[in-house]
Parts: sequence; C-alpha cells; structure tokens
Amino acid sequence: MTAIEFNTRILSEKQSLKNFALSLTHNNDDALDLLQDTYVKAITYREKFEDSTNLKAWLFTIMKNTFINSYRRAVKTRQIIQTNADVAMARAFKNNHQDITESRLAAKDILNKIENLEDQYKIPFTRYYNGFKYEEIAQEMQLPLGTVKSRIFLARKQLMVAIENSMN
Repeated sequence: MTAIEFNTRILSEKQSLKNFALSLTHNNDDALDLLQDTYVKAITYREKFEDSTNLKAWLFTIMKNTFINSYRRAVKTRQIIQTNADVAMARAFKNNHQDITESRLAAKDILNKIENLEDQYKIPFTRYYNGFKYEEIAQEMQLPLGTVKSRIFLARKQLMVAIENSMN
C-alpha cells in the first residue's frame, strides 16, 4: 500500500476515531488532541501495518494505548507534583512557628472574603475551585465560556485585593 493510499484510508476513519476519542476523554478538545496523536503515530509506524489486517482495529488500538499512556503519565505527574507540594508544605510548617489557631483564623477570613463576593463572581469561582471545568460551569450557568473565565479571573483579583487590604 502506498503512502497516499494509507493516508486516504486512515482519513476515511476520522469520524469513527473521533467518536471513540470522545468516549475516552469526554472532552471535545482532548478528543481532537487524541485523534491528532493517533494520526501522527499511525503515519510514523505505517510500515508496521500489514495490508491483510483490519486498519480500523489497528487505529483504535493505537488510540486506546495512546490514551492509556497519557493518562498514566498525567497520574504520575500529579503524584510527583503533589509529593513536591507535600514536602514544601512540611518544610513550611516545620519552619513556621505560627499558632494553629491563627492559621484557622486566616482560613476563615479567606472563606469570608469569598462569601462576600457578588454571586456572579462567587458561584463560578467556587465551582472552579471545587474542580469543575470552565465548560461545565458555562453550561450550568448558561453563560458564554469567555464570560465564565473572565468572572473567575476577576474573582481571584478581587480576593487578592481584599486579602492584601486585610493584611495592611
């Protein structure tokens, strides 16, 4: 099979691959990235494909393995980052001689400042802080994605100013 024939055949599977990628990632942007990675690997390893085998199954296997490997890599990265953050926090607590009660008061103060935000800023900020994605917040609040991102940014900015003012 020539390179042109191969490329034509893999492009003919685009919709099936995209649907499969969406089922794995549950996110359109991530699905498109996964689709692109699959195409790159398929073209890179074209010589390993045997003409007598099922191209669609071969592409699905590449996609599934790419997804699994990137998921594992992300988990390891999160673990490393979390471990580093834990070490840094432990050092900070060891070097910090603040009273725990004082820390609790500071946390309560920050939560009060969040509660004092206007609802248009507080709701998207707290949703984002609780792990929701921008797209999910936009759908829930029936707002454009840019508006949600802007409100979260402005909420952070207002909180930084409020915290700074309380420290002075």
